Amino acid sequence: MEISKQIALITGANRGLGRHLAQELLVRGAKVYAAARNPELINLPGVIPIQIDITDEKSIAAAAEIANDVTLLINNAGSNTEGTLLDGSMDKIRLEMDTHFFGTLSMIRAFAPKMEKNGGGTILNILSVLSWLSLDGGGAYQAAKSAEWSMTNTFRLVLAPKNIHVSGLHVAYMDTDMTANIKAPKANPTNIAKIAIDGIEADKYEILADDLSHMVLQNLSGGVKAIYPQLFKQ
Repeated sequence: MEISKQIALITGANRGLGRHLAQELLVRGAKVYAAARNPELINLPGVIPIQIDITDEKSIAAAAEIANDVTLLINNAGSNTEGTLLDGSMDKIRLEMDTHFFGTLSMIRAFAPKMEKNGGGTILNILSVLSWLSLDGGGAYQAAKSAEWSMTNTFRLVLAPKNIHVSGLHVAYMDTDMTANIKAPKANPTNIAKIAIDGIEADKYEILADDLSHMVLQNLSGGVKAIYPQLFKQ
């Protein structure tokens, strides 16, 4: 894929990784629709602001009619309620699924037919190392990201005959508003954006943005014992 010839749409582009992705695409010559629930908050010169609430199918449908020339869709919008599966709020759990799974699903269902008419293109789903790994005390976000990864695999098969390449970015913590309260090493989102765009330009299916994502992927073949060794301690 040649980035300079692409017409991109990025959800959640008003801040964090989404804003950095939009900026990186602009630098490389792409036309960029920057989507947010409140597009007036988008302050990046050169982008075309557009309103999208990915939990609202009417909002998505309206945006798909406006941005009907898209060839690169980046599903970046997300949430982190810190909801837990065992005893957390069901509303928080549903919000995670509505955002990461159903929201991404609705975006692809709306934009894939437009992309097919435009000759094909690429979809990048911003996933997480937590789509492969669960941590103590969490659950809702991780479960939603796992579901989104499974959906990503399905759409790889379904959309390939339509000349639409589906990729996923796996990354650990980044230094963004969403992780402000987390005490852990964090990657620079500027660097992650470059890695992500390099990956789709190279037509990669899985883009691994850091060492932890590489390690967890390698451990998947080792089963539960390799991923959760704490369960096997005497």
